[in-house]
Amino acid sequence: MEVMSKFLIASILMWTVPIAVLYGFNNNLFPGSASVSQESLTLWSGILAVISVNVVIVLYIISAMKEPSSDKHEPDPRFLADAKASIKQQPGTTEVDSSSDRAKLE
Repeated sequence: MEVMSKFLIASILMWTVPIAVLYGFNNNLFPGSASVSQESLTLWSGILAVISVNVVIVLYIISAMKEPSSDKHEPDPRFLADAKASIKQQPGTTEVDSSSDRAKLE
């Protein structure tokens, strides 16, 4: 599945699933929700809505981690050359860029 379609599906689910949970609790669509007090109903529907969003996020992360990477990351050759040159540079031969730093060294 394409990356954007996964993202779009996860985004839609992050909006619709919690709203469906809240709607289901407030309209007594879930078994046993009619016998709960209004305050408890509001509390539990909110908690379950938050948990449902987190479940959608976890499922999206798992699907993203299972996706194979198409190419290996290659570092920039110029960066590698600069890094090797800085490692080989002697500790006493550092260049000083600003005039204030030169004054401090003198």
